[in-house]
Amino acid sequence: MMEPLKENISSHEYFIFSGFSELGALKSFISIPFLILFFVSLFANSLLIYVVISQRSLHSPMYILIACLSFVDMCLPLILIPNLLLNVLFNSSGISLSGCLVQMFLIHMLGACQSALLVWMALDRYFAICRPLSYHDHMSLPGFLGFVIPLLVRNVVMIVTVVILAGKVSFCFRNVINHCVCEHMALVELGCGSTAINSLVGLMTVFLVTVFDFLCITASYIIIFCSVLRSGKSSAKALHTCFTHIIVMVISLTFVLTAFLSYRTRNSLPNAGRLSVSIMYLFLPSCFNPIIYGIRTTEIQKHIWRTLSFRKL
Repeated sequence: MMEPLKENISSHEYFIFSGFSELGALKSFISIPFLILFFVSLFANSLLIYVVISQRSLHSPMYILIACLSFVDMCLPLILIPNLLLNVLFNSSGISLSGCLVQMFLIHMLGACQSALLVWMALDRYFAICRPLSYHDHMSLPGFLGFVIPLLVRNVVMIVTVVILAGKVSFCFRNVINHCVCEHMALVELGCGSTAINSLVGLMTVFLVTVFDFLCITASYIIIFCSVLRSGKSSAKALHTCFTHIIVMVISLTFVLTAFLSYRTRNSLPNAGRLSVSIMYLFLPSCFNPIIYGIRTTEIQKHIWRTLSFRKL
């Protein structure tokens, strides 16, 4: 195993992950649940994407957005889990600063895209239920780009700013990251100067991305529920679809806020517990989302069973 650099230099350009190191020999057993969840995530998301692409009846905005969410959900474990397994199984734990920043950008950009996709799903349900006559105008490609581009630009600007500021921090004391991946706060906390601006921009990103998207989604579903209750038409089907999206949203938001707060209350959590929460908030939604949509969305569930039955023949 590589030893941490001990000499005092101006700024480290190479870092070592020390995630779960306090578990000693038990560290290798951490790989078992992560490996199981990794294959569950890849299989479930790949199956859902295949079903949506192969079935023309599912080529509507709502199902295309679900497939896009599955694609993002499949990318996150591909970035997270191989790195984690190399760390806990083979003690291959080194990464350059540039590699760390690239990994940080990919992780947080994909997380921001997950949040944006949940907003677009809420908009799809809003137009389908509250504005059915203008649904195709709003959800056609030209109309929908008006909702897609602003959120994508916001995500790119915020995440790039976070990564650039993290790259400007001087790491002159320690080069050991108490994590298995390059998560923003795990790297920035190693800085030897003031990192107040990094914490502030990180906090702004949480509010402008996660909290803002949550408020937009909540407002959309409040309007939808009020509209359904007033009209009394097709309420069961409409509410069932909305509740599926809400379950996914609540799971994602719970993990994000839990991980965010874990860094602010680190003294009350053991390192292994805080690290597990931080990984789970990025990883677990990618396992739950395709299962939730596969179980609760009747059309997708029907085609999944048909696909699996056909493969068995």
